[in-house]
Amino acid sequence: MKTGIGYDIHKLISGRKLILGGVEIPHLKGLLGHTDADVLIHAIIDALLGAGGLGDIGEHFPDSDPKWKDMNSLELLKIVQKTLYEKKIRINNIDCTIIAEEPKLGKYFNEMKKNISAILDIKENAINLKAKTNEGLGPVGNKEAICAFAVASLEG
Repeated sequence: MKTGIGYDIHKLISGRKLILGGVEIPHLKGLLGHTDADVLIHAIIDALLGAGGLGDIGEHFPDSDPKWKDMNSLELLKIVQKTLYEKKIRINNIDCTIIAEEPKLGKYFNEMKKNISAILDIKENAINLKAKTNEGLGPVGNKEAICAFAVASLEG
C-alpha cells in the first residue's frame, strides 16, 4: 500500500468560470490558471502521482506547454489514470478537502464524485469530499483564492 498527498491553490478572478471536481459552480469569480484551474482535480492528480512515485502535476502537464492551455482538468486526470493502469496500480480511496470561504460546495459533491469515479474507475464511496472555510484568515479567508488537499491510497 502506498499513500500520496496533493495540494493546490489558485487565485480567484473575475471573468473565469469556477470549476471544481469537473463541475461548473455558479459564482462571481473563477480560478486563474493555465488549465481550467480545478484545484480539487489538481490536488487529486498530485496525490495519485505522489503515491505512485511518479512525480507531480507540473512535470506531467507543465504550464509552459501551450498544449494544456485551458484544458479541462478531468482530461488530465484521465491521462494519470491511464498511467496508473498501465503500471498495474489500483486506487483504494481518495480523501479530499476543499477550502473556500464561498460558495457553499456540499450540494455539488455528488456530481463531483460521479465525475471522479467515472474517470478513475473506482466506486463513489471510495471518494470522500469535504469543504471547510479558512475562518477569514489569509488569501483563502479573504476570498482571494481557493485551495484543496487530497490524500490517495494505492496498491500495486
